[in-house]
Amino acid sequence: MSQAAAFLLTPSGVCYDSTSFRVGATTPAMPHPARDFEGFIAKGSPEERLLSLIDFARLPRHIAIIMDGNGRWARMRSLPRVAGHRAGIAAVRDVVETSARLGCQVLTLYAFSLENWKRPRPEVDMLMDLLREYLRKELRTLQENNIAFNVIGRVDELSPAVRSELQGGMEATRGNTGLLFNIALSYGGRAEIVDAVNRILAERGRSGAARAPVDEAKFASFLYTAGQPDPDLLIRTSGEMRISNFLLWQIAYAEIWVTETLWPDFRRRELLQAVIDYQKRDRRYGRVGSEPEPVSLSPGKVTA
Repeated sequence: MSQAAAFLLTPSGVCYDSTSFRVGATTPAMPHPARDFEGFIAKGSPEERLLSLIDFARLPRHIAIIMDGNGRWARMRSLPRVAGHRAGIAAVRDVVETSARLGCQVLTLYAFSLENWKRPRPEVDMLMDLLREYLRKELRTLQENNIAFNVIGRVDELSPAVRSELQGGMEATRGNTGLLFNIALSYGGRAEIVDAVNRILAERGRSGAARAPVDEAKFASFLYTAGQPDPDLLIRTSGEMRISNFLLWQIAYAEIWVTETLWPDFRRRELLQAVIDYQKRDRRYGRVGSEPEPVSLSPGKVTA
């Protein structure tokens, strides 16, 4: 494993203290919805009406989003694909800040998959440049909204310049205690599971520990999202009905919400609609009737 990958997977590398934070009742609830959304959502707007329908005591702890439709958005306007990716930055900005103001605990955006490395090199380079541009421009907003920035994926495959930018953003926001904003880069759900297995094998090789059975909680502690609650709500844009190798372990019981809206057009209105729909669902986890949902299905903690 490269030094960059190790940095993002060890306790000293995450942007929050996973041993005492992020699991269960520590969700950063928003005590003053009207105040926190003042100036952010216009009076009398459709968004204000949607906001009034949300039960702030039943927010999804973790929202995961498959951002899809940038290329289609550009093609519909006879624009190059880069225009769609650039337009998608505005959606990222809006969704991240809205999630923070709502009081959600974790937001994970699927930005770049392992399969995306197969795209033309100029497009890949442009996407990485946009990522660095986003971090430089939005760092102040992240700080103002108490947002902690984190990266999940095989980051050792990214260029040194990109890794340096990511590390800088994580270090700068390490002390923030509000929303944890994960960005999935060079990420694949199957690869994450394989990496977890290899980390377990490596740990046993170092410690010489007996080969005791591995339960779900132990296994989850070796995932990229160790210490975080599993996603309660998975959103997919552009109307595609697939999960695209995203958080395969973690979304076992996630509620799925699909919209025809292309990612560059996705805004807080759609996010609020997704949350409202989520709150209408009866989450039984295989049981009969409505019961309180568990604190977390796989509350792992990062291990060295």
